[in-house]
Amino acid sequence: MALVDFTLEGHVAVMTMNSGENRLNPSFLAAFTSALDEIEQKTGATVIVVRSAHEKIWSNGLDLDWLITVANQPEVAKPFFLDLMAYYKRILMSPCLTIACINGHAFAGGAIGACAYDFRFMRTDRGFFCFPEVDINIPFLPGMMALLKTAMPPATLNDLALTGKRLTADQAVAAGLVMSAAPNEELMNLVMNFAKAQNKKRATVKGIKNTLYAEAVHIMDTEDTPIIESGRLYV
Repeated sequence: MALVDFTLEGHVAVMTMNSGENRLNPSFLAAFTSALDEIEQKTGATVIVVRSAHEKIWSNGLDLDWLITVANQPEVAKPFFLDLMAYYKRILMSPCLTIACINGHAFAGGAIGACAYDFRFMRTDRGFFCFPEVDINIPFLPGMMALLKTAMPPATLNDLALTGKRLTADQAVAAGLVMSAAPNEELMNLVMNFAKAQNKKRATVKGIKNTLYAEAVHIMDTEDTPIIESGRLYV
């Protein structure tokens, strides 16, 4: 099974992440980007929905086990963070409308990735949305923080970034982070009903995003590579 695959339902491409906890490492980023390339270059899809095949996890963030193994290899570790920012930016600036169908836990780098989507829907019966960076002593890179600012009100961002609080789906909706939520057995129908009602021209969507996300993209484009020491990230 591919790490990431997709199916088409009319103008909606449904991507499924099949990499277990969908932790972010070079193999996952390459597979995701390849699937996105195929959708954008070989189909007429105008909406992309991304879900997880895992029964309880949407994405658990960076593959720290892998990162530790390359912590003393800056020629590997530093380029990975540039690739990670490119992955976030690629989702953010897709000419398609993008929807995160968060059907499980979204933590750390996975939660940051969810913020790159234009819309978020979340499962109510299982899964938290959380930035634990403050508790594991890993700061946000400037490009990551710029990305988060596109996805939620300032008060919500301050609360989540500085406390490491875990939000349920209903709390995420109330906080302005998630558009809507439903139990798992209803979530995909909710997402697809919304997705199928959207069929905007790619060129127009791209033009709007160029302005809407201009500040975040500028910061992401000028991101410095972080320092990796003994498996720990420093900016």
